[in-house]
Parts: sequence; structure tokens; C-alpha cells
Amino acid sequence: MADKTLEQRIAETQDRFDRRLLEAGDLEALEAVRIAFLARKGAIGGLFAELGSIAPEERAAVGQALNRLKTDATERLDARRRELGRAPADAAPTDQDITLPGIHHPVGHPHLLTIVQQQIEEIFLNMGFDVAVGPEMETEYHNFEALNIPADHPAREDWDTFYVGEDLLLRPHTSPVQIRVMERSEPPVRVICPGRCYRRDAQDATHSPVFFQVELLWVEEGLSLANLRYVIDRFVEAFFGPGYETRLSGDFFPFTEPSVQLHMRGPGETRWLEIGGAGMVDPAVLAGVGYDPETITGFAFGFGIERMAMLKYGISDIRTFLTNDLRFVRQFRD
Repeated sequence: MADKTLEQRIAETQDRFDRRLLEAGDLEALEAVRIAFLARKGAIGGLFAELGSIAPEERAAVGQALNRLKTDATERLDARRRELGRAPADAAPTDQDITLPGIHHPVGHPHLLTIVQQQIEEIFLNMGFDVAVGPEMETEYHNFEALNIPADHPAREDWDTFYVGEDLLLRPHTSPVQIRVMERSEPPVRVICPGRCYRRDAQDATHSPVFFQVELLWVEEGLSLANLRYVIDRFVEAFFGPGYETRLSGDFFPFTEPSVQLHMRGPGETRWLEIGGAGMVDPAVLAGVGYDPETITGFAFGFGIERMAMLKYGISDIRTFLTNDLRFVRQFRD
């Protein structure tokens, strides 16, 4: 006997749905009907998956029939759910006192990390920067080659980076967003790039394999470290308050030259705290996105959002952000 056509199977599915719907005598049985027919892997979803196997000239008509079946099933399920959920008129009264006050359900609010990210974004938006985002699953090119990170760099090894394919990885920083912005933009470019990052770090009080980062990029003619220092000072003052000092010390990053570490200390403090890395964008990175490094310069710096929150609010353990302790979360309600 020849295989049944898709049209015949649609009609049979309609008949089975009709029977199951009539048999459903309570909400639990009705939910089973919904799962069997309308869930992603249900009977109707399976028919949609077969549309690509039929002739193109038949696809439109069959697709319309499937859409009608899905719409009809959804509407009839909703109607039956309302019918089953309605208490009968002669139902016995409950023993609940409806004059008692109801249970208060507090309205949620943003997590502290969201609050801090929004604070950071607002500061830089007021300074004339845009907010740019990019994919968390990145290519090796955007994450390494375009950032002047050589093939033998330790950061490219499996023990440091989460690879999910031959050329795909979970980004360990938001620097590749800078590359994607420059590839599609002409100078001047002024953006910050906030987002989630991933590294193979053992979790402890100051490290986490999943964390949030913000990076800044300003590319234009005539920029220097003096401009970088000015932006850093303005950010620290706006985020932490007046009286904070900053300093730069030499360092090395493959994608900046020269490279520096950023440090700050509060009023009356003697100890300097590291808050992030920065530097002038390496000419090789600028040339790689089609900019002329003889006329265009730029600077970038980045820091962890958790790090900023810990410094500002006196939090000593990064793992606190990932707990389910509502006492911690509710401290930062607006």
C-alpha cells in the first residue's frame, strides 16, 4: 500500500485531535492533549517539519492547511481550558474567608550587576559614546587574529578558552565587538562594548568562569594617551565620586601599543587598586580593519562589571552575585 500523503495525515491528525479533546475531562488531561499535538515535538509540529519534502507547487496549499489545523487546535484548546476551569454554579462554598487581606507579592527589580552596567552605560552615553553588542559565540578570527593575538599565545589554548567547534569559541572578552564595529564603520568611532564573557578560570572569591565586562574604544585622528587618561578620570569620578586618584603603569597586551594597567585609590587611601587594562590600539589592528594607522589612532580599555560593583559596594566575594540569597539582591532595590 502506498504511503499516505501529507494531506491525508493532516486529516487524520485533525480526527485524532478531535477525539482526544472530547475525552479530556480535566485540566491535566487537556495539558496532555496540548503537549501531544501543539508542543514543539508534537504531532502538528512534526507535520510542519515535513513541508520541505513535498513538491514546491504543493507546499503553499499544504502549509495553509497546516496553519488552519494549528490555529483551530489552539483556539479550541483555549476554549476548553476556560470551560474546565470554570467552577460549577452549584459548587459547595469554600471555607476561605474572602474578607481577609490578600498575600502581598513584591515586584521584582534589576540585579545589582544589571544596575551597575546601566550606571556605566549612562556615564559613557553622556560622554558621547554609543553602546555596541556582539555575539557571545565568536570566531577565532575576530577573537584572536584580528586582535593581533598570535597562534602560539597561551590564551588560545584549550585550558584557557572554551571552544565549541573548530573555529568557534565562547568569547573570553568583548574586544571582538570592537573589531566588528570598526569593520563596518569609518572613523571617528566611539563605543563601549558590555557583555557576558567566558574563561576557564577556577571559581574562587575573585574569579569566575562566567563574568561581565565592558570595553571602550575611541578611534579618530590625533588621539593620544592623554585622551585616554582624561576619559578614565572622568569615568572614575562619575562612577565612584570625587576625590579618587588614578595612575597608569606599563604593561603588555597584543592588541595595544603602548599598553598600560589602570589603578585608582580613594580619598585618604594609600593602596592602589588595579581596575583594568588599556592602551593605544596597535597599528596592526587598525590596518586589519582597513584604517590607515599613519593618520588614525585610537585607544581602548576594559574592566569587569563585577569588579566595579565589588569596589563600589564593598563586596568581597564574586560568588555572591551568583547565589540565590534574596537578602543580598534586595539590598539594592531602588
